[in-house]
Amino acid sequence: MTTPPPSPLAPLSPTDRTTATRGRHRMVEDRAALHALLAEAMVAHLGLVVGEGDEAHPVVLPTAYAADPEGPDEGGTLYLHGSVAAGWLAPVLAGQVCVTITLLDGLVAARSGFHHSMNYRSAVVVGRPRLVRDEAERARALDLVVDQVVPGRSATLRPHTRKELAATAVLALPLVEASLKVRSGGPVDDEPDVAAGVWGGHVPLRLVAGDPVPDADAAGLPVPRDVAARAAALGDR
Repeated sequence: MTTPPPSPLAPLSPTDRTTATRGRHRMVEDRAALHALLAEAMVAHLGLVVGEGDEAHPVVLPTAYAADPEGPDEGGTLYLHGSVAAGWLAPVLAGQVCVTITLLDGLVAARSGFHHSMNYRSAVVVGRPRLVRDEAERARALDLVVDQVVPGRSATLRPHTRKELAATAVLALPLVEASLKVRSGGPVDDEPDVAAGVWGGHVPLRLVAGDPVPDADAAGLPVPRDVAARAAALGDR
């Protein structure tokens, strides 16, 4: 009997490959928390092995992405943006990959060097990606990638040209095999260090946007609502 795939909001059930061996108390099983991180961050790092034999070596590449919790893959879909001319495309499709997405939330200043740390939210997704060939899914995935950067932007743009689509690769990775770790708050110091009266604490961090800067050819044009709203949402508040 075939086991049905988990619902998009089923708890995260990490496999051996996505189970932390250190700091397990920071693992989060709430799949909704994973979705929230994927919706907030903007850059993913794709890890893979390229080359063969003695020439094989690991590569980690930053890439634009978007997530669809209700996508067609088991557990939902993580879409990765790439180029058909990229040298890593064939190795990616030939095996397993690891994608990480991290947000840095703070710097932790402890009372000893050993306990200095950072506050973060970090997701790891492992699996075998597929090349998206269906035209409707591909178009939707590309719109999601654009909207990951500026929500609502894709609806204001012209359609992709055939040349652009022919040059663009979209990979889909199932979200079923994923894990999430979160650290927050201050340092976890040894009692003698605390008793010594040394200051300890943390410095919160967040991404802050400035005012939109028009391109030279857009001087004098009003800032689009979607861009202004994105800048305001990320503004210094």
